[in-house]
Amino acid sequence: MMLAHQNCIFIDERYMPKQLTIKNQLRESRLFKRRCLIISIIVALAVLSLVARLFYLQILQHRRYATLSQKNLMTILPIPPARGLIYDRNGVLLAENIPAFSLTVIPNKVSNLKKEINALKKIVSLSDDDISDFYKSLKRYRPYQPVPLKFKLSEDETAKFYVNQYRFPGFNIEARLIRQYPLGKYLSSVVGHVGRITKSDLQNIDAINYSATDYIGKTGIEKYYEKQLHGTVGTQEVETDAAGKIVRAIKRTPPISGDNLYLTIDSNLQKAAMDALGDEAGAVVAIEPATGEVLALVTNPSYDPNQFITGFTGDAYQQLLNAPGDPLYNRAVQGQFAPGSTIKPFMAIEGLDSGIITTDDTIYDPGYFQLKGTKHIYHDWDPHGHGWVNVTKAITVSSDTFFYNLAVAMGINRIDDILNQFGFGKLTYIDTTDENSGLVPSRAWKGKYKGESWYIGDTIITGIGQGFLLATPLQLAQAVAIIADRGIRIQPHLLLKQQPFSQPAILTQKVFEPPVILNHPSIWNVVIQAMQDVIRSPDGTGWRFGRNTPYTVAGKTGTAQVYSQYRSEDESDLNIPKKLRNNMLFICFAPIDRPKIALAVITEHSDMAPIVARKVMDAYLLQRTSNQSFTLNQIGI
Repeated sequence: MMLAHQNCIFIDERYMPKQLTIKNQLRESRLFKRRCLIISIIVALAVLSLVARLFYLQILQHRRYATLSQKNLMTILPIPPARGLIYDRNGVLLAENIPAFSLTVIPNKVSNLKKEINALKKIVSLSDDDISDFYKSLKRYRPYQPVPLKFKLSEDETAKFYVNQYRFPGFNIEARLIRQYPLGKYLSSVVGHVGRITKSDLQNIDAINYSATDYIGKTGIEKYYEKQLHGTVGTQEVETDAAGKIVRAIKRTPPISGDNLYLTIDSNLQKAAMDALGDEAGAVVAIEPATGEVLALVTNPSYDPNQFITGFTGDAYQQLLNAPGDPLYNRAVQGQFAPGSTIKPFMAIEGLDSGIITTDDTIYDPGYFQLKGTKHIYHDWDPHGHGWVNVTKAITVSSDTFFYNLAVAMGINRIDDILNQFGFGKLTYIDTTDENSGLVPSRAWKGKYKGESWYIGDTIITGIGQGFLLATPLQLAQAVAIIADRGIRIQPHLLLKQQPFSQPAILTQKVFEPPVILNHPSIWNVVIQAMQDVIRSPDGTGWRFGRNTPYTVAGKTGTAQVYSQYRSEDESDLNIPKKLRNNMLFICFAPIDRPKIALAVITEHSDMAPIVARKVMDAYLLQRTSNQSFTLNQIGI
């Protein structure tokens, strides 16, 4: 609408038409294309980068990541084999496996091990040794495997843990098999014990086969036959997630249990021998002459091997190490003692067989011996002497004077030779651990280890089992078994038979060693008769064994001097401290015609050896004759 005012014209803008904008389609098309190009380039670069990365991972790094993927996906868990059982010759169980509750930890499920273990100590009794052993064991396990923290929890500890388990994620209680020794201290010298695997143990075993095992044999049969007893580890293939958690089981290869072992030991006789020793420190070794089977191998005092299963505190172990009588010291195979007069039968065999003496040769025994041209006096155990003696009487009454003379006539070389033939001075190679070899001294030995010449005086005292001569109870038992079997020599052994898993038992074969061959075999009868007189003759030194026996027996006493100063006849052992009193030895076998048992006994600082030997002989021979046997209830187990 227009309004006129004088010469001007006004136009109302509300009624004017709007201005039209003409689009630049060419310009917009170019802008769109430019943006599409940029986006396409970005997308192409992204796709190219992704393809390059996939190429790198799938092609160039395929082997590496495929392996890692399989490890993350499939895991092999070891399954422990059941340890083989150990029995005595009559089927009495000596070592078994019993289920027990153990506290375990899965490390990758615990955020702070040290903190959690310290908190757990308020609920479960954990010693410093338990914790130390746990940390040592961690290296042998994978993060997702349960690692034992404590074995054999009590019922009270188990109950307390279950109540508080929600506070300890990653901690669990598992039922595991642990070793148990039903006869305790009576068989520890033979069976030995197992203990936790240490770093040094791992250097001598197949770590894979022990990947699920916590214990290994430490002494005795448990250690010697570790390979047979342990068995073969099994495996379980499982699927796990990235955190190591088991999703499902894929495949299982069962473990193979260890072999069961049957020993030559008669546990009834073993118990009888230890009871016979009572409070006396000493050893007893019994062998069946015809087979070399060890019927008893006893050391006293002894220890309970079950203590090593539950674990020792440092103080408790030191207390056992320092206990009176040294219970961890196996006197039967480790003890090296002067054999004293027990070597006189062996001296007589060589003297007679070499023609140095005959059964008719006699000397006068005034109670001492003196070399011509010297002043030194070698005393007989009886200062009054034994009068006129031949070799038979010399063995019966144990005339030192006779054997002083014989030693001089024989010389140290002959003495060495005959003692070596009977196994002295060398290992018997019995199937157990820590055996010592004893010592048969010689000129060369003294020159090498003492830096001194060999003197005739050394020969003289060697002739009565003193001086440098040393023997183990096992060697003495083997030597008297050779006499009993008239020179046949069989290696002593403890394994009777071995039964692999699900297979028939395999009997142990006898191992024959070079026999003692005499030029005159009748000498065996001469010496054995003299040894029989040691016990049955009124003048025999074996009177403590007992004159009247329901079986024939041949034996020989021996005294090993500890207190070196000569004592007069009326000076009793009671007048000196026990630790300075003489050791007493006794060797014997019975019955004489068909020997079933050969025995060596030593009692330290005590004259009880013949009495102990009689109790052992009666327990074995009279038990066999009456066809009776002890039961575990009679043993007190």
